Amino acid sequence: MNHTVQTFFTPASTDRPPNYEMLKEEHEVDVLGAPHNPAPLTSTVIHIRSETSMPDHVVWSLFSTLFMNSCCLGFIVFAYSMKSRDRKLFGHLTRAQAYTSTAKCLNIWALILDIIMTILVIIIPILILQAYQ
Repeated sequence: MNHTVQTFFTPASTDRPPNYEMLKEEHEVDVLGAPHNPAPLTSTVIHIRSETSMPDHVVWSLFSTLFMNSCCLGFIVFAYSMKSRDRKLFGHLTRAQAYTSTAKCLNIWALILDIIMTILVIIIPILILQAYQ
């Protein structure tokens, strides 16, 4: 690339300071050359979706699977949570939302069943002991 210095103003125009933008444009035209295509320039707009905060409830499902797996409901919940995470990674947000909703509902049911079972495991032996006394 040949870099030569050119003066863009004549002695008649030295009474005003040179415009920086004008000098920059003339320098760019000089270095890059004139546009080769006379067609009008078009712009491309790329819409980038913001990261949606959609929980997939994997941690809750893992807890339900490992500690409170009543009627194997925890495994089913964990499967739905993983499906939700996979769909979210692939960009299928509507399907991921459906799996997330199902996983949340099943997690709530698993939690309710486990609380009831825990209460029954504590209360039934106490009632049996009181009956024999």
